[in-house]
Amino acid sequence: MRSEDLIHWCAPARTVFGCGTRADLPALLARMGHRSGVLVTDTFFTGHTPWVREYVEAANALGIRTHVYAGGEPDPTTVLCDTATAEIRDALGDERIDHVIALGGGSNIDLAKALCLTLVDGRPIREFAGALAAQPQALPLVALPTTAGTGSEATPGAILIDPDNATKVAVMDNVLRPVVALIDPEFTYTCPPRVTADAGIDALTHAVESYMTMDSAEFDRGGNPDPGYSGRSSLTMMFAREAIRLCGLYLERSYTHGDDREARIGMAYASYYAALSYGSAGLNAVHGIAYAVAGQTHKSHGSTNAVMLPYVLDAMREVRRAELIDVGRMFGLTGDDDAVLLETPRRMREVVGKLDIPNDLERFGIAREDIDRLTEDALGVARLAKAFPVADVPASYRRIVDAAWHGRLAVDA
Repeated sequence: MRSEDLIHWCAPARTVFGCGTRADLPALLARMGHRSGVLVTDTFFTGHTPWVREYVEAANALGIRTHVYAGGEPDPTTVLCDTATAEIRDALGDERIDHVIALGGGSNIDLAKALCLTLVDGRPIREFAGALAAQPQALPLVALPTTAGTGSEATPGAILIDPDNATKVAVMDNVLRPVVALIDPEFTYTCPPRVTADAGIDALTHAVESYMTMDSAEFDRGGNPDPGYSGRSSLTMMFAREAIRLCGLYLERSYTHGDDREARIGMAYASYYAALSYGSAGLNAVHGIAYAVAGQTHKSHGSTNAVMLPYVLDAMREVRRAELIDVGRMFGLTGDDDAVLLETPRRMREVVGKLDIPNDLERFGIAREDIDRLTEDALGVARLAKAFPVADVPASYRRIVDAAWHGRLAVDA
């Protein structure tokens, strides 16, 4: 307990977790009264797994009609969302749907969240970007994540790319949190190593970043009585701590030994617990700077988080001393507290290297002359910058980016 906390915590209405639980979904939806839905996925899952066919047949046997949309793509755009909206509404005709199912990684779940808004009356997704005056009308979402990392099955937002200016558009409201989050670790068993690494380091970043983000008592909620993110609290930190512990045990194992079922299940738990933390606490500088890195390099979300994580942690040694020591000890560091405090960012850098991700910005493809622009772009993600719990955020961002380009941590000195 922390008596100063101002908790506003949201989570999926139902969590279904366990190997093989995907088979329980049709009966659950029938009991909830659903009769017609859209399943949003991509051609990999329709063409190379039995999961879509098995669900559609089982749901149909219980009187639930399902229209499958398999046009999901990595990093979905606003154009894709609007095109999918028109295509699905045309295919449905006069049929009214009462739920949307997302099967896939974070990209498919984000697209499905956006479609929960646009399928209602065909409005373009740009009309839902930014702060909304009132909670929008949305279809209920059921999320079935197939990776252990993004945590989109527990969060209030969707991120889409606006191709007109190559920026990311955030669509955010608690109405977009899934009514059912079904986490079946068996979905992740066949994830290739690169996807496993990127998803896993994303989960670790979510957990660590939300564990150390701005306190709920200080978080700027902008007067919103129903904020999507509201700072860390004893409740979010409880989930973050367990997620970090599980990543310490299973992240590297799941990458190096993809057939290790215990590690796969462990990372599924880690990912969801991290999502329950950051899905209410929010994030800050790691993601904020990583978005700018992705804008210049077009590398994956997990990798861009990974390259920044050690250097952001290094910059938080004074403001989050106890938390950094906790993280270090959960990743096996021993010795006195001062030593662990210094070593923890280096331990994170070692983890990044073991996942075969470059651990400095120069090797990641950032030119020295582009550092200033990268920093300004990162500061432009104001929602994340203002949640970074340091006294001078712009100056701190500049030091972090410079250190990350040189691959320099305090312990190296």
